Amino acid sequence: MNDQGSLFGGYLLKWIDEFAYITACVDYPGNRFVTIGLKDVEFLHPIKLGEILRFEVEEKRKGASSVEYRVEVFGEKSLTNTDSALFETQITFVNVLDDGSAAPIK
Repeated sequence: MNDQGSLFGGYLLKWIDEFAYITACVDYPGNRFVTIGLKDVEFLHPIKLGEILRFEVEEKRKGASSVEYRVEVFGEKSLTNTDSALFETQITFVNVLDDGSAAPIK
């Protein structure tokens, strides 16, 4: 937490990357995914100490070698007094070979 009692944004982005990566690996086992980007990283609501977070990850698009997920983060304890997502973004992964070049998703 920062000195204002809110979660550092970098921690939230790390968790989003982890949850979406796990989802991609479960959806498409046997691939080697790397994160290539997040869209619209804008923190709309502070996440205060004691908030319980719920992450919803939904596939939005699958290409030949990449897959994109929408990730929404909700506060279960409603410390922010909102029913809307505390944060949302889209994250894209690409399947790669050992040399780092893109490979078709199996």
